Amino acid sequence: MTNFTSPSPKHYSSSIRKESVVLPGVAYTIRRMSFQGRLELLRELRDLMTKAEFAAAGSSATDRVEAALLEGAIRKRQLEWGLVAIEGLEIDGEPATTARLLAMGPEELTTEIQASIQGQMGLSEEERKN
Repeated sequence: MTNFTSPSPKHYSSSIRKESVVLPGVAYTIRRMSFQGRLELLRELRDLMTKAEFAAAGSSATDRVEAALLEGAIRKRQLEWGLVAIEGLEIDGEPATTARLLAMGPEELTTEIQASIQGQMGLSEEERKN
């Protein structure tokens, strides 16, 4: 009789917890990118990304402002999609949430978290522009 033992199951977490570099003592949890998640997010952002690229190619001040607004909308959506939780931060005496972070939180933390989410997407800034 053959002794069959199945391999131990692998454990996978759909999110990653990171310690903030810009605000020591603060940690945040972001989603890991899945195949379906990538497709859905890219589908949502496709039009904004195309418009941002077109505006960035323009030479007028209006084009530059439009490109900056569209880039901001892309970053905002990435944060809304990917940020699961924030620990160790209160904003105006209340626990930080994604909405509070976007509306009133420290921009350097917002930038750090968005860069982590973008890293999960597997797209560098240069790749996103192409």
